[in-house]
Amino acid sequence: MVDMRAKPFYLSEEDCKWVEDTIADMTVDEKIGQLFFNMGSSREEEYLKMTVEKYHIGGIRYNPGTADEIYEQNRILQENSKVPLIIACNTENGGDGACTDGTMIGSQTKIAATGNTDYAYQLGYLSNKEAAAVGCNLSFAPVSDILYNWENPVIGLRTYGNDPRRVAKMTKAYLKGAHENPGFCCAAKHFPGDGLDFRDQHVANSVNTMSCKEWDETFGMVYQTLIDEGLEAVMAGHIMQPAYARYFNPELTDEEMMPATLSTELIQGLLRKKLGFNGMVLTDASHMVGLTCRMKRSDMLPAAIAAGVDMFLFFNEMEEDFASMKQGYLDGRISEERLQDALHRILALKAHMGLHKKAETERMPPKEQVHEIIGCETHKKVQREISERAVTLVKYKDKHVLPITPKRYKRIMIVYVKGLSAPGLGAFFAAKKSPAEVLREKLCAKGFDAFLYESPIEKMQQQMQAGEKPDLNLYFAGKTPIKEFRENQDLILTLVDIPGGFQPVARPAFGMTKGGGEIPWYVFELPVVVVGVQHPFVLADIPQARTYINTYDSKDVTLDVLIEKLMTGEEAFTGTDPVDAFCGLFDTKL
Repeated sequence: MVDMRAKPFYLSEEDCKWVEDTIADMTVDEKIGQLFFNMGSSREEEYLKMTVEKYHIGGIRYNPGTADEIYEQNRILQENSKVPLIIACNTENGGDGACTDGTMIGSQTKIAATGNTDYAYQLGYLSNKEAAAVGCNLSFAPVSDILYNWENPVIGLRTYGNDPRRVAKMTKAYLKGAHENPGFCCAAKHFPGDGLDFRDQHVANSVNTMSCKEWDETFGMVYQTLIDEGLEAVMAGHIMQPAYARYFNPELTDEEMMPATLSTELIQGLLRKKLGFNGMVLTDASHMVGLTCRMKRSDMLPAAIAAGVDMFLFFNEMEEDFASMKQGYLDGRISEERLQDALHRILALKAHMGLHKKAETERMPPKEQVHEIIGCETHKKVQREISERAVTLVKYKDKHVLPITPKRYKRIMIVYVKGLSAPGLGAFFAAKKSPAEVLREKLCAKGFDAFLYESPIEKMQQQMQAGEKPDLNLYFAGKTPIKEFRENQDLILTLVDIPGGFQPVARPAFGMTKGGGEIPWYVFELPVVVVGVQHPFVLADIPQARTYINTYDSKDVTLDVLIEKLMTGEEAFTGTDPVDAFCGLFDTKL
């Protein structure tokens, strides 16, 4: 049984009594409901009340919305829930992970590029100060993965880099910052560790292939650091770790190997026994194929709890999933002891947050503070500081290119290169203007004649959309004499905008081959600056780039900083890439 008086809960006798009394007063349905994190599909009051009154959910994560929308949603939930709720957010990069008008402080990779651990602390403090203002009390952060494989499609910019010691220091600092907000807790992810595989557990199996010794010295060291610091929760990933699974169960066959979310060996053995974690464990999202491909969903739900996980993310269909979980308890697949253990950890976490001491109408912070905190100037100032220190001049072979001024390079052609991947859900929330359009406007304001490159492919698409027959000569015969090409612009700025995570493929998409303008074949013809505004591994596909910069995001303030540094010169760049931007390839350094 969980020791609720010990780390990370530190409950008093009175607190423990509340946990015990609450569990004793629960019906079977109420107990089963506590095991679920719902992914809220609506903010309608009727729906919200139904989730807590009929399904008795233990926690919720929700779809994006403004601070006012999220506050009102959380108020309805907390005021109508018999047992106070865990309300989670994804504040990996800032308060925008709690509400859409929150402050994006900076991705973890961008923070790491500053080399300043205090900014990781500020990320934890400021982003979760905004989250707490709208009623959240748990962050699905810090991301504690280590990026060893540049082709990993999940982690991208969600890591403090490829040095385990830096990851440990900065995740610990994030946790400290988050804890500055009273009652606020964290769930580190994705145990047992992502960043090695080239596959994405959203769409396939994923494996951490390290030996036990390698794991101990890397991911194990990071998780042990956080556990010692008082980490309250761990998110188990849909990631297998064969070495430790077989260490705890030598008879385990390949067919029996399960991701951490379904592995007794990894949860009860590695996390609980070896690392001594006493806090709550929750699954990663249950729609990911790295989990759903392992067994029938009706079996998967109780199997996760039976393996040692305490809370399950998320419902597929509420009635069906609830029935499957309840049946798993009634037929003994979830033992009484395992259910009691999970309930004690869930409620102990809520007591640790101080929620049990508040009446239903007192579980939310004062509403008048919301707009004093969300997106405030103090937080935006830190955002700019981080950009100023993070933007990184990764490669600089042509020492004469910088600084870039209107006197030296009046005409700048901006080539905008997007990713090869499907746009996904992010496309619905994309900005109206592309980063290239914003950059053009900012450069023109500085006195440059900046313009966007239009590829022959785009022109042909426009012709087709207008009902015209596309002019194939644009593709097959549209070559410009090199002399004319050089005369048309003084410098070319190639902006590569590839999402740094959640994509099966994170590579640039070039519309034309064999000399299309979007591919910088012309690096010896004109000065060329290539900028990666998200994904920091652009050199793998554009190794010929002789001046290459990583900005880690394309926020307005970041583009302002980029222009300032370009116009100042080499000495203005202070960032250091926390990952191998050269991708382990010799030709990227040439």
